[in-house]
Amino acid sequence: MPEDQSNSAPPSLERILGPGKLPSVGTTIFTVMSRLAAELGAINLGQGFPDFDCDPALKRLVAEAVDGGHNQYPPMAGIQLLRQRYAQKVHRLYGRAYDPETEITVTAGATQALLTANLAVVGPGDEVVVLEPAYDSYVPSILLAGGRPVFVPLDPARGYRPDWDRVRAAIGPRTRLLMLNFPHNPTGAALLDEDLRELERIVSAHPILLLSDEVYEHIVFDGQPHRSVARSETLSRRAMIVSSFGKTFHVTGWKVGTCCAPAPLMTEFRKVHQFNVFTVNTPMQQALAEYLADPAPYEDLPAFYQRKRDRFVAGLRATRFRPLPCASTYFVLADYSGISSLDEAAFAQWLVREHGVAGIPVSVFYDKPLNRSLIRFCFAKAEQTLDRGLERLQRV
Repeated sequence: MPEDQSNSAPPSLERILGPGKLPSVGTTIFTVMSRLAAELGAINLGQGFPDFDCDPALKRLVAEAVDGGHNQYPPMAGIQLLRQRYAQKVHRLYGRAYDPETEITVTAGATQALLTANLAVVGPGDEVVVLEPAYDSYVPSILLAGGRPVFVPLDPARGYRPDWDRVRAAIGPRTRLLMLNFPHNPTGAALLDEDLRELERIVSAHPILLLSDEVYEHIVFDGQPHRSVARSETLSRRAMIVSSFGKTFHVTGWKVGTCCAPAPLMTEFRKVHQFNVFTVNTPMQQALAEYLADPAPYEDLPAFYQRKRDRFVAGLRATRFRPLPCASTYFVLADYSGISSLDEAAFAQWLVREHGVAGIPVSVFYDKPLNRSLIRFCFAKAEQTLDRGLERLQRV
């Protein structure tokens, strides 16, 4: 006679859930350090967001869009005027003509675009080459798509530019996608013309796709241009290119980005996008479309952030930290080996708790933490914030 189960305890929620789809993933380091900085009253040079406001003209355009009745669903791919003006910008800067009807989609920020791209083209058993250190959303998006990340380290001796021979060696018969991120977070590395030529040779030799995260496209320093994948006919034919209005116009909380791709790739991207977020909030899209009529805000961005970089790096040189070269983005790596032998995660905790400055340990950008005594600081901050942070770092 079967045992009576009526009095047995029901299974726990944890047992019902099982290991989950991302069993090794916890709360991101950016959330952890920002929360800790807020709790301790520390200066947050960790998470990558400005502590200054956007252009008042852009805020007025949002208010006008709301008042003008732009409050219902926009087209799934984004407001037509925004896609048209973004296409004009890309053509003007990189010489690539994308059709705004079939080749540009407005996304809920770059992170959603990256996940959507992986879900659209990566399937179970596919391999995705990831250059490390890598932004923390890349690997989860690959795993959720059923793919397997294959890691290739960037070379510190080359200023964290890729070693293309190692990239070639990582490509095999199951390789579906190569993920790129230049200008590079966290290292600030930028590609050179020779890098695009090497990448063209790789793409010409292998049936792979590219996913290029170019959210810092307008933050490149010392008179250098951004070498977008869009500049190359060979590369752009295989690439989904992601960017971010939030990074460009100091409105990270708006979570509005773009993806550009050839029509066959964009068709697959939109199949996922429409069931992922469907579309992106209307008033912000309308405001951004109007704002893009003037190129000055993004043309002025390199000089704007270079002044902040130079101010912060000069201040770091008056500390025991050693700043590494920073060619792009609004991040700089600092070597603290002359200060402490703690590993990077422990040092970041010590720095915020004992000296009131939050940074991000670079080790978290690797699949298997690699400690080189490096911490990432964000200089997308008001001058007084940077100066207060430097005063505290000088006491370390």
